[in-house]
Parts: sequence; C-alpha cells; structure tokens
Amino acid sequence: MVKPGTLYRDLGSTIHRVAQANKCSVVRTYCGHGIGSLFHTAPNVPHYHKNKAKGVMKEGHVLTIEPMINLGHYDDTTWGDNWTAVTRDGKRSAQFEHTILVTKDGCEILTARENEPVMKWDPDLVQR
Repeated sequence: MVKPGTLYRDLGSTIHRVAQANKCSVVRTYCGHGIGSLFHTAPNVPHYHKNKAKGVMKEGHVLTIEPMINLGHYDDTTWGDNWTAVTRDGKRSAQFEHTILVTKDGCEILTARENEPVMKWDPDLVQR
C-alpha cells in the first residue's frame, strides 16, 4: 500500500479497518510522521479512519507508520513521567514503528532488521 500515488489518509483507514475487524481500536492521539531535515515533520500520518491527512506519497518520501492498537477503547492517557502512554480503560495495547522509504515501485522498510520476517497479522496467535 505504501507506494507513489497513495493518499496518506488511506493508511489510517486501512489500519483502522484491520484493527476493528479483529475487535481492536487504534489510538488517535499519536500518529506517524515524515522524516526529513527535521526528525518529526510533515506529513502527519494518522492511523485511524476518517482522518484529514493531506498529501500523496511520492518517490523519495520517508515516513513512519507507528500505530497503537488496543484491546479496549482508543482513549489514552499519559502518566506523570510525560512519556508513558496507556489506555484509559487499562486494557492491553501494543505499539510498533517502522521507518519507510517510498520507492519508484513501492517501498523499502528502512528499520527492518536482517533476517527479520515480514510482519503479518495471524489471528490464531492472538491471546485474549
């Protein structure tokens, strides 16, 4: 899905749809972002549906995708250390991040580790 011509807002719709189909929610407070001469820069890359992200992916764009997926509600809160984010309902949440380069024909995951398997959703591995 990450390739030239993809609307940035479409990432959020896809992530949201997969999460919801698996009875999960997606935190709306945090989003992925572009990486350029500044670390956190445009575009914002929301991970939920009906977002208002602007822009179209082009070859050479570098961005992060880093959703927080929850077993409960999407509302979150930050602890007093001003760093730790948790779900308000106390249910489990997971967050991951990858930095991705948009290439001519698709993308390259810049943060992939050597010999690391490509992540895929496997409902048989979910423990609830």
